[in-house]
Amino acid sequence: MRTQHYGDPLASGGRRRKEIPTVVGESGLVLEDPATGFCGAVTSIGKDGAVLEDAKGRRRVFPLRPAGFLIDGQPVTVVRPAAAPAKPARSSSGSVRVAGLRARTARGGRIWVEGIHDAALVEQVWGHDLRVEGVVVEPLHGIDDLAGAVAEFGPTADRRLGVLVDHLVAGTKETRLAASMKNAAGPHVLVTGHPYVDVWQAVRPSVVRIRQWPEIPRGTDWKTGVCDALRWGEPADGARRVLGAVRDFRDLETPLITAVEKLIDFVTTS
Repeated sequence: MRTQHYGDPLASGGRRRKEIPTVVGESGLVLEDPATGFCGAVTSIGKDGAVLEDAKGRRRVFPLRPAGFLIDGQPVTVVRPAAAPAKPARSSSGSVRVAGLRARTARGGRIWVEGIHDAALVEQVWGHDLRVEGVVVEPLHGIDDLAGAVAEFGPTADRRLGVLVDHLVAGTKETRLAASMKNAAGPHVLVTGHPYVDVWQAVRPSVVRIRQWPEIPRGTDWKTGVCDALRWGEPADGARRVLGAVRDFRDLETPLITAVEKLIDFVTTS
């Protein structure tokens, strides 16, 4: 606690000036205004002074002046707390945002996703990270011929390939395909994914203001079935609704976040 001299050095026959402590006006500090006798705890300090709240919940504002308050009957000078350091800006994925970003030249590696809605959602949340790393996301429009597409791409150590797959659960064709690719494609390809039937389902239901995603019978196109059940119109209308509601990674289920982060790390590791 700093001190300051207060008073006239020549007063009272040249006696030493009284030292007035300086205290930081932190929230909860109890102060008394000597002019009015109002006593209360600091709730905030703004441009107009300190806001005090007494035991009855009444609030008053008092300017910050030298020796302007009492603590336990003794005068003190109250000063504003030091400003908290600014937090770094965050991207939609939660990473630290790079100021003045200029997109890096695209690297040879790629991330493939099943369709245009998957690509749009990944771009919406991870777009900043992808531009920092120079990673391009491309839709496959289905994974039935994934083996042929991988062979044509020709992955290498400098040209890694990550594939994001929907509905990666036991017993599905996607899981069987991912397992076969793991054995055949070599170390420069990673196939991973999430358990949801469609990438829309990886969006938390509350984000699109529903209690839960509807169950769609087998054999019915999932997006069409969802739009019918929720009266959203056509799948294009549903896509606008879903993508328009997502703001950042907190709007997504954890398995999708984990899978995308894993793929970005994979394709950017030399």
